[in-house]
Amino acid sequence: MRLKRISLAVAAGAAAALALASCSPGGNNTPSSSGSVSGSASDSAAQAAQIDGSGKLDLKDIQTQDGEIKVSVGSTEFGGYNTLTPATYDTYSSAISALYTTGFFYFGTDGKVIPNETLGTAEVVSDSPLQVKYTINPDAVWSDGTPITVADAVLAWGSQNASLLGSDGKTPVFNNVSGDLVALAPKGPEGDVNGKEFTLTYKEPNLDWKLQTLMAQPAHVVAKQAGMSVDDLVSALREQDATKLAKAGAFWSTGWNKGAGQLPADDLNVSSGPYILDSWQKGQSVSLVPNPKYWGPKAGVSKLTFRFVDSGAMVQALQNKDLDVMSPQPTLDTIKQLEALGSAVKIIKGDTMTWEHVDFNFAGTSVFKDDADLRKAFAMCIPREQIVEQLIKPLNPDAKVLNSRVSFPGDDLYDRVVQEAYPASTYDSVNLEESKKLVDASSAAKTNGKVTVRIGYNSPNPRRANEVQLIKASCDQAGFDVKDISSETFSAEGGPVTKNDYDAFLFAWAGSGQLTSDSNIYMTGQPQNFGKYSNAEVDKQLTITKTTMDLTKHGDALVATEKQLWDDMFGIPIFQHPGIDAAGADVTNVIHTQTQDGITWNAEQWQRVAE
Repeated sequence: MRLKRISLAVAAGAAAALALASCSPGGNNTPSSSGSVSGSASDSAAQAAQIDGSGKLDLKDIQTQDGEIKVSVGSTEFGGYNTLTPATYDTYSSAISALYTTGFFYFGTDGKVIPNETLGTAEVVSDSPLQVKYTINPDAVWSDGTPITVADAVLAWGSQNASLLGSDGKTPVFNNVSGDLVALAPKGPEGDVNGKEFTLTYKEPNLDWKLQTLMAQPAHVVAKQAGMSVDDLVSALREQDATKLAKAGAFWSTGWNKGAGQLPADDLNVSSGPYILDSWQKGQSVSLVPNPKYWGPKAGVSKLTFRFVDSGAMVQALQNKDLDVMSPQPTLDTIKQLEALGSAVKIIKGDTMTWEHVDFNFAGTSVFKDDADLRKAFAMCIPREQIVEQLIKPLNPDAKVLNSRVSFPGDDLYDRVVQEAYPASTYDSVNLEESKKLVDASSAAKTNGKVTVRIGYNSPNPRRANEVQLIKASCDQAGFDVKDISSETFSAEGGPVTKNDYDAFLFAWAGSGQLTSDSNIYMTGQPQNFGKYSNAEVDKQLTITKTTMDLTKHGDALVATEKQLWDDMFGIPIFQHPGIDAAGADVTNVIHTQTQDGITWNAEQWQRVAE
């Protein structure tokens, strides 16, 4: 999977770790963690307590080891310093940026939201209206020595407004993957621009207030690049003055990211996390070194390198010591290869909150955009049970077809959603006969009696290639002609997804404990609504989920949303992803997480086993 999105952007993150968060829906309660480690090496992680049971390790006075740890979470190129733009906000880039950014909260391994007291504190001071007071650690500074202040929170807030448009009346001033915080809290962070305390007042109740992104990029850098003082930048942000913010928005959106292999200039490459970007070899790797000004626990090692390695080559790289930690796409072959390495590796398994699905394109050149029956016909012929049986159950014998977009099995809400909203009789089994009737009745253009469907994903991805083969084998019998149009840049800027030049998109959302993420995926005009779907009832119900603190009302709204998404056939869920990672026996503190942060969620704590 490339995409890993959230409605609140990189909201939580002890290292901005909510990324491509986005994340998927998670229901009212998240499943408990089920990670396990196999292997014979000693592991100090087993002896170090986790904060609140699922948070970072309590390593106390950890000292940085001299040496390098090499990790790969995939072969996709790093997007660039600013990973909060639609083109750069993905799983792989966020794993890296999480180490040089910070936040007031982060996700524990089971989706629990845990305070990051290294940055500061946050407390609710009023319930009506909801008002939160934030206090930044007096010692908190950017890597260039500039204090982290209220100005940085104002920038994080003010850049999240999809309605603030540039001179063309179409393009957002800040090309931010999250565009709703200004609407949720119109006054923004209130406090002395140079101070360490501020309050944020919400217009409506907000269940996910802890997950808002209120620390991301450095305001002093943006101000300088825009030819403004920090005070002037903050004033313009608070006023949401598009004209005054034009240069600041242009730099924020493009100034840090100059292309693969190009790090920002030293005065732009600043960090608020334990590491800082050090080097970038296009197509090869990104390396980070400890942030010398970081006021929190020291980084685990003196060099942490993310290598861009295809899943199929990771085991060999681990065996050759070209990798120390790997996060491949789980396959039965990968497990067998890892088991063959014996005690030289630790295999780390567990459930994940990432789920596979096919979404339809409702715009551009899509054959499905004005034809709900054709979308339903395609959904009817997708062999979901066969995909799970052949590709997922060998990795997780308990795997089942997923029948909800807004909750996971094990959530309190899941059974209710399936019972009240999911049309089981229509989609539980492949129905080629009914599917073909709808195809034949469709006015869609046909070639040799068939409707061509272009389905894509970010390649290379062997499992998705197999999924498409199974879909084609089934759906071609119903009158479709399925074409695999996958590419390395399928969802990248300028690719088919951003141009709406495709019919169906096979990918996964990476979930967390977030309760309101659905709005950014399914509501009209939102950044993660890639297929341009729009339905007034869905907009109404998801507005409720964002504006209530009542979990019963929240659940009712999600059930109503799910029903409408099935009625419209937005797309179709398939399965939850099993999680399999691995580390060399000499690397410690590597811990499984269910959330979208992935195996690198606590990478700043990794070290070598002491000999």
